[in-house]
Amino acid sequence: MSNGTLVLGLGNELLSDDGVGVHAVRRLQSEGLEGSVLLDGGTLGFALAGEVAEASGLVVLDAAALGAEPGSVAVFEGPELDELLQGGGRDAHGAGLAQMLAGAKLVGGLPERRALVGIQPDATGWGTTLTPAVAAALPAACGRVRELLEGWAS
Repeated sequence: MSNGTLVLGLGNELLSDDGVGVHAVRRLQSEGLEGSVLLDGGTLGFALAGEVAEASGLVVLDAAALGAEPGSVAVFEGPELDELLQGGGRDAHGAGLAQMLAGAKLVGGLPERRALVGIQPDATGWGTTLTPAVAAALPAACGRVRELLEGWAS
């Protein structure tokens, strides 16, 4: 595990808010986030296990069923993330992330520092744009990524 911190955006851009993780990682790319590997993981899930295993840290951006208002952002870090995903996660996103992390364990191990920045979706039907509430949450979600990385660096 020596390839630096991986910031991974997940989701399907054809399903409106489901693609929020991809939109967020692209925003971070355009803002010039330094010192991390930024990756649009789309819907690859388990196929990304090798990249995850090689990373020294992992931040995943994804839509998450938080049971909150659309556009709400929550961070689950380390053991809290593991607990959230225990049993495969609460929804398809959690299940996919749980499988990816399980695959990383098999091929080399999990980064000690790992977190999910989850954004509550509003709509996940056909559509290529984010709903207004979720689009408005992008700055906050990207800010949480920066906070995590700064905290991990100190």
